[in-house]
Amino acid sequence: MPHVRRRMSITVEGSVEQVLPIVAETIGAPLEGDTVTAPLGADTEATLYVSVTPGDEPATATIGLEAASDVKVPYFNWFVAPIIAAGMRRGLRHRAEEIDAAVHGRPSPPPLPPSRYLPPASFTPQQATLIATVAFATAVSNFGGALFGQNADSVQDAFHKSTAELGVASAVTRAGVLVALVAISLGDRVGRRKVILWSLIGVCVANAVSAGSPTFEIFTGGQVLARAFANAALVVGGIAVVEEAPERARAFALAMLALAAGAGFAISVVTLPIADLGPQAWRVSFGLSTLALLFLPALRRNLLETHRYSALVAQAVARGRLRELFDQAYGRRFVLLSLAAFLTNVFAAPSAQYTNKYLSDEHGFSNSAIALFRAVTNGAPGLIGILIAGRLAESRGRRPLAIVALGLATVLQMAFFVTGGPILWVISTAAIVAAACASLAIATLGTELFPTEVRSTSNALILVCSVAGSITGLLVATNIDTFVGGLGPAIALCGVASLVAAAFVLPFLPETADRTLDTVSPSEVPP
Repeated sequence: MPHVRRRMSITVEGSVEQVLPIVAETIGAPLEGDTVTAPLGADTEATLYVSVTPGDEPATATIGLEAASDVKVPYFNWFVAPIIAAGMRRGLRHRAEEIDAAVHGRPSPPPLPPSRYLPPASFTPQQATLIATVAFATAVSNFGGALFGQNADSVQDAFHKSTAELGVASAVTRAGVLVALVAISLGDRVGRRKVILWSLIGVCVANAVSAGSPTFEIFTGGQVLARAFANAALVVGGIAVVEEAPERARAFALAMLALAAGAGFAISVVTLPIADLGPQAWRVSFGLSTLALLFLPALRRNLLETHRYSALVAQAVARGRLRELFDQAYGRRFVLLSLAAFLTNVFAAPSAQYTNKYLSDEHGFSNSAIALFRAVTNGAPGLIGILIAGRLAESRGRRPLAIVALGLATVLQMAFFVTGGPILWVISTAAIVAAACASLAIATLGTELFPTEVRSTSNALILVCSVAGSITGLLVATNIDTFVGGLGPAIALCGVASLVAAAFVLPFLPETADRTLDTVSPSEVPP
């Protein structure tokens, strides 16, 4: 049964017998009694039903148009259904104008232009279900993976550790990339679905350990696994989304995944004031992460394997072969993306990890004030940035967006760490919008530039380079702070690496917009 319906009607001159053939010809579908059925178009998967009945006035006919969609998106239907309905209304109006013009002998209206607010291509019910399920799993995993960064100051105080010791722990948690490397690489061997589900379980169990940890060392061990599994869920989730998305909407689909990941991060910010309730209250937030296990049965039902990966399995194609990453076709791409990942994270990691500490130690923010600051400067601006990125990456290209946005975001964020006062709010807001655009464009390139059989393996190794950059940045920022005048200037200096990536690495990557995935990175087996 259709989940979304929209109706409208128009009255035209002429009898039913005269109007019916014109309607059928205009719609481009055969008559079925007094009804014509055809795809609605307008970038939706809706079906159009057109009926013709006698009008209220003599020599007139009433044309009824109804659009119906079977797309029902799990977890996010409250958000997606109005978007589908808007597209259907838009399509109905255009179809009505076409029919009215044809019946009265007027020129047909121009083709319906792409909407600024709707996806650039339609999603089938199967595609929508998979992408929405992956997005929900990503949101839950990213919430669990972001908790240490948000509660770092409270954790440091609870275990009576120095800033340098916190920096070491933060760097050690990045070493969980070795676990993530194995998990993500398994995506090429056992499938995207299994890795996403097991990664979600891993995040929940690891945060349960951290919530009850009696020592800083046990807490850190739990966070090694939590970050590893959160990274695995995010990376393999991105691969699944790109593989399943329509050709003209790969970046858009990845933007939806980024929105979900951002929602998970936002929840970690919203729960930050819990830490103000007492010296050990931060443990509550980590405990909340374990409740995501309650969603596991529904996720297992809704999450299917991608059709591209299933095609490889059906043909018994060898998967996860490292030598493909270094051959003539993909070796240069791999080196450039790995270098970009390392350089950008030299700045991104300390910037993300220590923003709260910077605001607390150098500007006197309380946890509640930090939560308000992050909500105002990261919440809506991050959402806007991701939506802008999804559109620009499809219309203007991934590479130019990545170069411009990364350079702008880096300069703004460097300024954030060496200034103060009310301008902090403005700079942070602008930096978040630019960073969202850069992140989405780079992530899309990293997923599209490798074939299905090594897509997980390539992204796993690129993640290792990202984490190596993160560890470098975290250690540098926390060990030169006393020499450069504080944590803020130390983090700002790390931004030089990110500027190098924008100016000297990203320009050499190939463009993937307006090209099919199988043209960009041919697989041994077509989908």
